[in-house]
Amino acid sequence: MKINYELEMERQLKSIENKKDKPKLLLQVCCAPCSSGVLETLMEYFKITLFYYNPNTTEKDEYGKRLIELKEYISKRKYNIDIEEGRYDPVEDFFNKVKGMEDLKEGGERCYKCYTIRLEETAKHASENNYDYFASVLSISPLKNSKWINEIGENLENKYLVNYLYNDFKKKGRYQESIKLSKEYNLYRQDYCGCIFSKIEMDNYRKEKLKREETNE
Repeated sequence: MKINYELEMERQLKSIENKKDKPKLLLQVCCAPCSSGVLETLMEYFKITLFYYNPNTTEKDEYGKRLIELKEYISKRKYNIDIEEGRYDPVEDFFNKVKGMEDLKEGGERCYKCYTIRLEETAKHASENNYDYFASVLSISPLKNSKWINEIGENLENKYLVNYLYNDFKKKGRYQESIKLSKEYNLYRQDYCGCIFSKIEMDNYRKEKLKREETNE
């Protein structure tokens, strides 16, 4: 049976609304644009800490650029939200764990593994530091598999004994809102997820597109 994860999240939020002390949420984030479409929904209910843990972002300059942009966006919005940076070790935390999946297409088994890597570190950190909930902004992207993300989150909830906030953040116009806010705040909006495999696939797509356009001229 197909699960409506937006509805599941609404049920969870309903159960905690109007609480005097807001529960603490550790929210894994990948960049400012994806965060922008999510935070307004959650701030009413949680005391949020953003967890910037992205070992899949292969190039160090790209990793740093996204982190700076995130910090600047939070500052511009004057949000009372902390940002915590996880460790950055692409070899140990990403490449070694996706060995043998290098040639798989974007959106396949390698991406499932990548979701797991990032969500597991978030759940572990949340459990060790007394957070009430954990989640990720990944589902705001139409290119990310919300079913996989939530199944992984549910499994990790049971493993680490910390509540997982179900979500499908692209719903209710949040993805469109993220695009609008990106334009409004002139945010750097990358066109690939961060890993070198995604970048190569995107570069090849652009080359093929350019070749087709030149052929049709």
